[in-house]
Amino acid sequence: MARYRVGLIGGDGIGPEVIGETVKVIKAAGVELDTVEYDLGADRYLRTGDVLPDDTLLEIRALDAVLLGAVGPPIGSTQVPSGILERGLLLKLRFELDLYVNMRPFVTPKGWNRFNIEPMDMVVIRENTEGPYVGEGGLLRKGTKQEVATQGSLNTRFGVERVVRYAFELASSRPRRHLSLVHKTNVLTYAGDLWQRTFNDVAAEFPDIETAYSHVDAACIHMVENPTRYDVIVTDNLFGDILTDLCGAVSGGIGLAASANLNPDRTGPSLFEPVHGAAHDIVGTGKANPMAAIRSGALMLEFLGEREAASRINRALEEYEIPRVAKTSAIGDAIAERV
Repeated sequence: MARYRVGLIGGDGIGPEVIGETVKVIKAAGVELDTVEYDLGADRYLRTGDVLPDDTLLEIRALDAVLLGAVGPPIGSTQVPSGILERGLLLKLRFELDLYVNMRPFVTPKGWNRFNIEPMDMVVIRENTEGPYVGEGGLLRKGTKQEVATQGSLNTRFGVERVVRYAFELASSRPRRHLSLVHKTNVLTYAGDLWQRTFNDVAAEFPDIETAYSHVDAACIHMVENPTRYDVIVTDNLFGDILTDLCGAVSGGIGLAASANLNPDRTGPSLFEPVHGAAHDIVGTGKANPMAAIRSGALMLEFLGEREAASRINRALEEYEIPRVAKTSAIGDAIAERV
């Protein structure tokens, strides 16, 4: 079995705790890791003023993959200006490493049925390097009564097509062979038109895939009332960000939601992280649920080609019924034993 150089960005809050349990489970699955820890996040910024130094980024480029726990200051803190970490660390990694596919799977855990709906098993493919998050825009006459704010959304045929094609290929590998485009084509008539035409053009190459379309607001309703209508969803950066938080809540809670920021062309490392935040209020209490981070670790192994180990971790996660009270380390131990 190969050894992999994996960067660990524990980050802030519960991030280091859940990443520690993830590494424990991966090693229990028999995968050899040479880990490199990086001190990045709100704590680093407050100590040094650095967010992501160029030499650190250069080191990260040479890794096989990156595991990230969570970054961010405590809720309500004003010490870290809004957007500093999001743009200077998370988005910078996505843009610089060309992590253009954000894949978020949602599987309802065993014994969980808060909303009395059918168990979910779906994947959202979110475009990860375009849309409003590119930072196009600005402020004019800031702080005055005549202030103007603009925020553009960048969509390119190249960027849209490569993520749509990835979604079709993923749908081809799943039993239902179904792919839905989610957008707002009735109002966003330029970006939406580009997305719809690109989707239709790529669909012609996959005649065995059943396709559908939902406006994003309708998709939010369906996600609550009947989420099993979806198998694979492909959508833009902003809509995907919002919709996947709802998917996480409906499928079992945002604390169970995993994600993969992928460079399918493998010109650099991909990054894997739980969707939840830093949760500073429960640091050190043992209340952090590491399952989202562990599932993200399984996504990493699958992407690296360690499919058998990834499959064993996923089976262990599916078989593990979350108890009402369980310590972070106890959950990691239980899943590692099952692996």
